[in-house]
Amino acid sequence: MTVSRAVELDGHIIDSGTLQTCFTTIMEQGGTFEVESFDIGKSETDESYARLSVRADTEDELKAIIHELHQNGANPIDPNNATLEPAPADQVVPTGFYSTTNHPTDVRIDGEWIPVERNEMDCAVVVERTPAGARATARVLNAIEADDQVVVGETGVRVKPPERPRDNSGAFGFMQGGVSSERPSQSTIAKIADAIIETKSSGGNVLAVCGPALIHSGAREALARLVRTGYIDMLSAGNGFAVHDIERDRFGTSLGMNTETLDHPRSGHKHHIYALSEVIRAGSITNAVGEGLIGSGVMYECVTNDVPYVLAGSIRDDGPLPDTITDTIKAQNAIREQAHQADMVLMLSTLLHSVAVGNCLPSTTRVVCVDINPATVTQLLDRGSDQAVGMVTDIGTFVPMLAEQICE
Repeated sequence: MTVSRAVELDGHIIDSGTLQTCFTTIMEQGGTFEVESFDIGKSETDESYARLSVRADTEDELKAIIHELHQNGANPIDPNNATLEPAPADQVVPTGFYSTTNHPTDVRIDGEWIPVERNEMDCAVVVERTPAGARATARVLNAIEADDQVVVGETGVRVKPPERPRDNSGAFGFMQGGVSSERPSQSTIAKIADAIIETKSSGGNVLAVCGPALIHSGAREALARLVRTGYIDMLSAGNGFAVHDIERDRFGTSLGMNTETLDHPRSGHKHHIYALSEVIRAGSITNAVGEGLIGSGVMYECVTNDVPYVLAGSIRDDGPLPDTITDTIKAQNAIREQAHQADMVLMLSTLLHSVAVGNCLPSTTRVVCVDINPATVTQLLDRGSDQAVGMVTDIGTFVPMLAEQICE
């Protein structure tokens, strides 16, 4: 004897591969399906619709299959209201709480679908009833408070994964996902430049997530130019990125190496510590700029052009700089605020920061990840940021070419 449940999908489910993904998911998990209804869109703008009857041998097996289908945008027919249970204590969620994806999500409350605000992956959904109506918000576990009404299970929850464009036209048409070292670099960089310009012209924000390799590779001045000319609205990095940027201004080196001649000056290994000590003595990067201690570079342009930055600390940091946030939770929250303001994100040669910021992004945010190591982009995709596209190239080549395309 088998158990079954009907689910439906709509949108550009053929072009985006969503329908095939659902078929594969059912079969891989030992289930079967029957297509009860299938309407195919006949034009570029028409959407398709499919209704599937999903079968499994046991209720638990069916529940596991439906869970996976739900993550890919297949939603149950005739849903009930979402189930709410109070959080038993601060930072404690009810057993079986609904864990969010990074896709746009709605929950059904009192017979109406309401969108989940500030959605990101691996959160709980908290529902509040206000005089203006019900409100649903995604919250990380450490932000849960006792008696918060938390959505439990998948009943009354629907997910809408963003669909890939049908063709590669337009500034964002190249963003089809995946990572390759074989894409033509110059044409791809030109398309990324177009995408940044389009984002800015429509009033959007561009977030740059940067690793120290950007400074080591000689791309510092090009990124500073993008900040100065207004194409970078926010910066997220670690302590090391800022230290080496400031070291380059003070001593002409990055981690003791001259980035132009590739020479290692005598005692150059001490330069980053000397740079740190001067900023610590000044009290902040802003003060150091004001006192004339820092006169160029990415951090200088951020300060002089009022571009907000978040420097998140780690166990490896020297110093750290006074501006570096050493409390992990505070750093996460600061990164999260940036992520939810971003319309496009450039992840530039930093694995850990790319994954950290990627975890905070909704899947509707456009992401370009550039690294010499293809594993960086692969890991980002594996963590769920499947809206990201990757370019495998030297960051020291990419950023100057990008700045030239945009500014000239």
